Amino acid sequence: MKDLLVLEIGHRFQQLSDAFYTLIEPQPLDNTTLVAWNSDLASQLNLPRSQAQATKLTPYLFGESIHRTFSPLAMKYAGHQFGVYNPDLGDGRGVLLGEVMNRAGHWVDLHLKGSGLTPYSRMGDGRAVLRSTIREYLCSEAMHGLGIPTTRALAMATSDTPVYREKVEQGAMLLRTASTHVRFGHFEHFFYTGKLTELKLLTDKVIDWYWPKSRQSENPYIAMFDQVVLNTARLIATWQASGFVHGVLNTDNMSILGETIDYGPFAFLDDYQPGFVSNHSDYESRYAFDQQPRIGLWNLTALANALTPLIDKQALETALLNYEQHLNREFSLLMRKKLGLRERIDGDGELFDEMFAVLKQGALDYTYFMRQLSELDRQGEETILTSIKELNTLPEFQNQLSTWYDLYIKRCRLEKTTKKQRCRSMRAVNPKYILRTYLAQQAIEKAEKGDFSEVNNLSSVLKNPFSDQHKYNHYAQLPSDWGKKLEISCSS
Repeated sequence: MKDLLVLEIGHRFQQLSDAFYTLIEPQPLDNTTLVAWNSDLASQLNLPRSQAQATKLTPYLFGESIHRTFSPLAMKYAGHQFGVYNPDLGDGRGVLLGEVMNRAGHWVDLHLKGSGLTPYSRMGDGRAVLRSTIREYLCSEAMHGLGIPTTRALAMATSDTPVYREKVEQGAMLLRTASTHVRFGHFEHFFYTGKLTELKLLTDKVIDWYWPKSRQSENPYIAMFDQVVLNTARLIATWQASGFVHGVLNTDNMSILGETIDYGPFAFLDDYQPGFVSNHSDYESRYAFDQQPRIGLWNLTALANALTPLIDKQALETALLNYEQHLNREFSLLMRKKLGLRERIDGDGELFDEMFAVLKQGALDYTYFMRQLSELDRQGEETILTSIKELNTLPEFQNQLSTWYDLYIKRCRLEKTTKKQRCRSMRAVNPKYILRTYLAQQAIEKAEKGDFSEVNNLSSVLKNPFSDQHKYNHYAQLPSDWGKKLEISCSS
């Protein structure tokens, strides 16, 4: 308790009216046990690094005894789910405990997920199961390690509480942080219910809290929206460059600040399939990997529509026109870094396009392919080509690969940097380790038997995904067929 008393805790969202939220206390689980503690993140929040010390805080962080400095609330919002507007959304299984001032002097949301029923639970029970909690704990830290904007996991607790899904599962809670939990769906809720006073108040507060420099603009509202468009484009560009598939890009799962939020049926690409769908409930492939850029614009358009009472439609349309330019510029920059190309030379675009055609034709493992290219200084050109060819032995593909590879090697020789310099910079952006679906599943299966060693090991490895960690080289192994065919749903 002493450690909580020294925290600077705020409640800016609670300063708004009760149209924005409902005050509600978390409903504790039975025999709550802290099983994972993010020491690095805890230190940034002025909390103890040691999990043993953090265990003493478990009652106050996981709802057993609400600390007097917290004031939990469930947010109300709406959103478009699979393209259909749903007004009955909100924090149905989570509560915002408050905001904590970190060491850098920034407010950070402290949010408890799986904390029981709220007025927005609809037909749900407000709980989260162990498997989904582990996946979010691991993936949010994996994304942070990759440098992708994201919510982060501070702690995870398990319990003896049964939760009923397709089968009876173990109830768990996730304590996560975010720069904000304000979503596109917050603005949609007030627009569609005609609460324009609240819509304006929310927009003003978002500007004041997160983009105060927008107040200096002639039109602060459009300046804010311009920033949302830019941040969203940058976020999705990082997903595409990293081979990440979110799985449920509904507008209620879109952070107003452009952070990855709400990890459900996500996945990282194994074999490069542009149309890969990570969520087996996505029957129309709406949220397939290659559809994410388009859906980002679709969601921004839905947000723009909600802001029409505050911003001229023409100004909104102009801002939306910038989205594709922002995304393409960021994606191109990221791919140049991944391929070690600093100079801009005519024909680079065709080189990129042909590379993706090769990846698709050979169904090559995306992460492995990019990492192998970064090893040219260590293993040699012929060795690298041979290692990639081993992934697909079809002669037609191997000829296509060899043709592209020769062009790439010739292109690299036009760079002013040395091979060693180029490859070192490539290894800094092409991860050796990612959270493959089969790795998460193995960690889950052990954890369900009470062994959290794989969760802790994976979490440690994924914090430094670009570094060679020889002790954990088995985590860089390609998945077998069973590992590529695991189905993931929204069920949590």
